[in-house]
Amino acid sequence: MLEVDGVTTRYGAITALHGASLEVHAGELVALVGPNGAGKTTLLNTVAGLLSPATGSVRFDGEDITGMEPASLVRRGLALVPEHRRIFKDLSVEENLRIGGTTASAADRKQRLEEAAELFPVLRAKWTTSAGFLSGGEAQQLAVARALMSNPRLILLDEPTMGLAPTLVDVVFDLLQRLREQGRTLLVVEQNATRILQIADRGYLLRTGNIIASGTGAELAADTSLFESFIGGDAGSAT
Repeated sequence: MLEVDGVTTRYGAITALHGASLEVHAGELVALVGPNGAGKTTLLNTVAGLLSPATGSVRFDGEDITGMEPASLVRRGLALVPEHRRIFKDLSVEENLRIGGTTASAADRKQRLEEAAELFPVLRAKWTTSAGFLSGGEAQQLAVARALMSNPRLILLDEPTMGLAPTLVDVVFDLLQRLREQGRTLLVVEQNATRILQIADRGYLLRTGNIIASGTGAELAADTSLFESFIGGDAGSAT
């Protein structure tokens, strides 16, 4: 479904990604792990069209989408749940969701609102509440629900458990597993490397803009030498 081939992305004179390549197959949960500053968010933003690569290509369902505008990618079935959630705090839960469904017809948008209310009962209970009054866990669920309103075939999630209490981390991981069981395709950047690799089909380890290892989630989680050498500590502390 997704092919990232030799992508180099720069911020001015600073190169954040060095020829990165990865792939995601339909129905997979693929984890992208590594230390802070490794280039994980840069990679997701490049795929999502927020950044244009200097070299390399991005293909989605066989189509070259390199440098394509984010709005065009949403219409093609790609959605990003950004770091720090970036919900519209002055708008209600329902209004945030409606914004996520702007590419859908009125009938489809109504159906997806009903599906969101069923999948996220905590949001249903706060339908008219301003999003700024939500807890961190509730806000993360809203960010995911908003992305689902476009009915994406590929969801990119950037640090979905960042800043959450342990009990709320459990809620988010449960949500990721439910989305996977529904047949959703997920590419997830996650600070809790050990835990995301336990549920991932496959994973990639990124360090200083380079993908230095890949394999099944179980293989990467079991290879402690990788984390000791390239992350500098236990896999559970990797970001």
